[in-house]
Amino acid sequence: MQYQLSISGIHYEQLKQHLYPGDNLEAVAVALCGRLDTLTLHKLVVHEIALIPYSECERTSDFVSWKTDRVRSLLEKALKYNYAILKIHSHPGGYEQFSSLDDDSDSSLFSSVFGWTDNDSIHASSIMLPCGRIFGRIFHADLRTEPIDRVSVVSHTISIWNFATTENADLEIGKRTAQTFGDATFSLLKHLTIGVIGCSGTGSPVIEQLVRLGVGKIVLVDPDKVELKNLNRILNTKREDAVGKKSKVDVLKKAIQGFELGTEVKSFANNLYDDITCLKQLAACDILFGCVDSVDGRDLLNRLSTYYVIPYFDLGIKLEADGKGGISKIVGTVHYILPGKSSLMSRGMYDAEDLKAAGLLRMHPEQFSELVKNSYIKNINVNRPAVISVNMMIAAYAVNEFLNRVHPYKVEPCLEYAQTTIDLTEGCFIHRSETKLKEDDFLAGKVGKGDLKMFLDLVELSTLQNEQLD
Repeated sequence: MQYQLSISGIHYEQLKQHLYPGDNLEAVAVALCGRLDTLTLHKLVVHEIALIPYSECERTSDFVSWKTDRVRSLLEKALKYNYAILKIHSHPGGYEQFSSLDDDSDSSLFSSVFGWTDNDSIHASSIMLPCGRIFGRIFHADLRTEPIDRVSVVSHTISIWNFATTENADLEIGKRTAQTFGDATFSLLKHLTIGVIGCSGTGSPVIEQLVRLGVGKIVLVDPDKVELKNLNRILNTKREDAVGKKSKVDVLKKAIQGFELGTEVKSFANNLYDDITCLKQLAACDILFGCVDSVDGRDLLNRLSTYYVIPYFDLGIKLEADGKGGISKIVGTVHYILPGKSSLMSRGMYDAEDLKAAGLLRMHPEQFSELVKNSYIKNINVNRPAVISVNMMIAAYAVNEFLNRVHPYKVEPCLEYAQTTIDLTEGCFIHRSETKLKEDDFLAGKVGKGDLKMFLDLVELSTLQNEQLD
């Protein structure tokens, strides 16, 4: 079993300011965490934070004791929703281990926590160092501990600290990546799991780049089969794949395995709305790339990234014909979505009516014409033109933007590139800062909720979850 902890940038900044106010004394906070609980991974995702006031603590440079009264309301929520309790405190001196005083304090706290919650689900304790790095350990019901294997902070930059890594990289193959972005980034890529949803126009060149960069594991999702019309834009596909009606993900998986570059591949030839197992695999990813056209697909990925605190890159391309055999507009956009900040909907990519229309089209395709005629569906284009040169340009920009988040190399801060539109007809790049985008008030309260009885708070998926679990 692997144990992970993920924190949104919003919660991380709150913690950092509270734990390091500048007085060189220890401080403490407690967080309520949602969970991703699978057979091989238990990930805690921070949902809510209680900052313990300094006035309620006894604080020195190497010790903090505090009243636990403020934890009571968190314990009640933990009991109701099976959330985890995470204690996090500071070590101003930079001590990179749990002290004997920490051991005594944690044992006392978590024996009470398990008594309150009355189940065996894990809880955790962690330490933030002055540099901002976090490490931690999980507690079992018998107070046995195990180290947290990975801690991620999903902010304008993406920080991932691995504490249980096994070096298996082929240094010769990855030499150019290491020379450009450094050995640490190359090592990080080898231990990342990245989900790519949509394996056609922009998806296949994204996949190609990630594999060549040395990403350790890729999860591919696409329900469609290869067609002749796809061959001019899906990398590694051949005519025989279209004639044989092979699944896109199967063809790309075989190609990646044939590269023999060490990337592990998991594939799902399913629609996101049809497979909870697929969604759980994506929830376990470190990064998500959305390369889908559908409004409801984009919205679901935005929601998944919020509930499970995963950075999400969304790619979109728009080509408009002039009606005279030419092109009047070629535009591509890359969005970087932060849990708790602006969403694709709040950025104006679609509205509630668009989402409703897309859902009707997905669930009632046989009634499509009738629904359009009666105005239940609007602005749904099911056959959008695509050109490989445009697709590859946008895909390359998205992957380079991902690299900029894990290894910042641009002159301006990463937050300035929350949304980038490349207008090829006008010959310009248009960047929008996160500070200029409207926050999604609804999703802001959903950050880190993790596993719920009603999956992602969607009735449709909750029903599917119950059916598949049965």
